[in-house]
Amino acid sequence: MADQPERIPQHRHCRNCGKAFTGDGEFCGEECRGSAGADAKKKIRRLLLIWLVIVGATAVVAVIFYMNKG
Repeated sequence: MADQPERIPQHRHCRNCGKAFTGDGEFCGEECRGSAGADAKKKIRRLLLIWLVIVGATAVVAVIFYMNKG
C-alpha cells in the first residue's frame, strides 16, 4: 500500500499574523495581541472618518438642492 501522508499536529493560526501555533487563544503571543488591538483602533477611526465625510457631503448636497429649489 501507499505510504500514509505525515499528519500535521493540531494547531491554530494567529488572527493577526497567520502563523501556526499550538495552545489556546486567538493570537500567537502578546506582541500580536497588542498589534491587533492597535490595528482595530485604526480601522474604527478610519470608518468613523469615512462616515463623517459621507454625512457631511450629504448635508452639503441637501443644502445646495434646497437653495436651488426655492
